[in-house]
Amino acid sequence: MRARISGNEKASLFAKKILQIGEGTFPVDESSDQITLSNELCNLVKTPELIYKIYPNIRQNYVNSEWFYERSILATKNEIVNSINETIQDMIPGAVKIYYSIDTTINENESVNFPTEFLNSLDIPGMPLHCLKLKVGSPIILLRNLNSPQLCNGTRLCVKQLQNNVIKAKILTGKDKVNTVFIPRIPLISNEMSINFKRLQFPVKLA
Repeated sequence: MRARISGNEKASLFAKKILQIGEGTFPVDESSDQITLSNELCNLVKTPELIYKIYPNIRQNYVNSEWFYERSILATKNEIVNSINETIQDMIPGAVKIYYSIDTTINENESVNFPTEFLNSLDIPGMPLHCLKLKVGSPIILLRNLNSPQLCNGTRLCVKQLQNNVIKAKILTGKDKVNTVFIPRIPLISNEMSINFKRLQFPVKLA
C-alpha cells in the first residue's frame, strides 16, 4: 500500500501516520497492546456500507471497465476477500457461470491420504478456487504469467465472454490496456503447502 501526498494538510497527515504504522512507531495502548485510529485516519463502517460507498450504483456502472479499475477494497484474509468479491459480483446483472477445477496429487501414492474432496476445499494464496464463479462484466486478476509482458501475474482484466474452455477478457492495466485476450485452463502447482497437488483451472480470481 502506498500513500501519496496530494498537496493538502490532511493527505500529509495521513501519509505520516501510515508510515508510522508501517515502521512500528505509532503510539500503542499499553493496556491492550493495540493502536487506536482517529477519525482523521479512518471511518468505521459495516461491510455492506463500505461496498455501496466504493461501488455506488453498480448495476449501471459495471459496464464501464475504467470505473472498476479506479476502485478497490483491501482486506486482511482470503476468506474476507472472497466474501466481499462474491457480494459485489452478486450485484452485477446476469447469470453466474461456474467452473470446477480438477485436483489431483502429484504422487499417485498420496491420493489415498488426500482425497479429491479435501484437495477441492483448499484455498491457497496464489491459486484459483476450486469453484470459480464468474459473470460477464466481472473484474478479475491473473494469477500466473501467461504471455509476458502482456499477460503477467497481477494483470487486471474484465470478463467479456465465458466459454466452456476459455475466458474472453479485456485488459485493464499496463500498455496493453483495452486489448482483448483469451485465457485458457492451465495446470497449477503450489509451493505454499507440504502437499504436492495439481489444480487444473483458469488462473484467475475475482478482483
